[in-house]
Amino acid sequence: MSDLVIYIVIAVAVVALGVAVWFGLVAGRRGRDVTAPPEPSTVEAPEAPAEEAAPAAPVLERPAPAAGRLERLRARLARSQSTLGRGLLAVLSRDRLDESTWEEIENALLTADVGVAPTQELVDQLRSRLRVEGGSADPAVAQTALREELVRLADPTMDRSLGVEGAHGQPGVVLVVGVNGTGKTTLVARIARMLVAEDKSVLLGAADTFRAAAVEQLATWGQRVGVETVRGPEGGDPASVGFDTVKRGIDEGIDTVLVDTAGRLHTKAGLMDELGKVKRVIEKQAPITEVLLVIDATTGQNGLTQARVFAEVVDVTGIALTKLDGTAKGGIVIQVQRELGVPVKLVGLGEGADDMAPFEPETFVDALLGD
Repeated sequence: MSDLVIYIVIAVAVVALGVAVWFGLVAGRRGRDVTAPPEPSTVEAPEAPAEEAAPAAPVLERPAPAAGRLERLRARLARSQSTLGRGLLAVLSRDRLDESTWEEIENALLTADVGVAPTQELVDQLRSRLRVEGGSADPAVAQTALREELVRLADPTMDRSLGVEGAHGQPGVVLVVGVNGTGKTTLVARIARMLVAEDKSVLLGAADTFRAAAVEQLATWGQRVGVETVRGPEGGDPASVGFDTVKRGIDEGIDTVLVDTAGRLHTKAGLMDELGKVKRVIEKQAPITEVLLVIDATTGQNGLTQARVFAEVVDVTGIALTKLDGTAKGGIVIQVQRELGVPVKLVGLGEGADDMAPFEPETFVDALLGD
């Protein structure tokens, strides 16, 4: 009996242990079941690179048309020049024109850099006309006579058209020369603007290789109106830049090529010889249709000396007078034309991008006299 009890107790204990183990397993499984499964690890895909916006096309400037520019700037020119005109008219309006009066007129004209020969010619013509027409008694007659004689000296018969067109499908080639500080680079840019306003294609050549600032200045001016600039290495051969520019102009069917050159003193033979080389090398590609000499109008007689030397070296075909609004010596227009037989074709009248205009003798004289 005791053995039976023992077996029963052992059996109950085994069953109880089994039940306990079973409940433990079930409870553990249930505990794991109610625990939220860990979120699956995710690797974020790299963001697709945003498409780069295309750079906005630069807004190109539309330059003012060349026609009428001098008229628009006439008031500015008159402010700087009319002192001479008013002085001459005041003297001519006197009741009596004696020798001392004519000496005053001569001195005024010489001070304005009209030149000795043109001054003497003008005075002689005026004296003859006023004796016949009675100008000493009528200021209006004197003013008319003075205007007509000044216009005649400025010679409106000269061909002032700018040689910007080539022949046989080649581009017009304009070579711009002059001494340091006359404003050559700015003038080249202004001519480019004028041509763009006339719907011509233009290519710039930065042959002033000794001044990096000049190259950058020219390129910047060109970008503003959509004109490209050919440049070479700093300190490189300017003739090579001129050659490459004209070659590219021919290849691309450009209407006009403008070549800016380094400023050089007219007294330096070596630099002047180099300028002659630039011209010769360019002409291996195409004929130069215009050699434009830039003269600072404020330099007076010195500008005339420069003109003579440059004319000997590169066969100048036209004159551009800059800073004409900054001097009362506008008579240099008359004198330089007489000395060289070369017309003044362009005048600069300020610092603005479009402050350049074709030279018109009648408008110039009217500004001189303050009309």
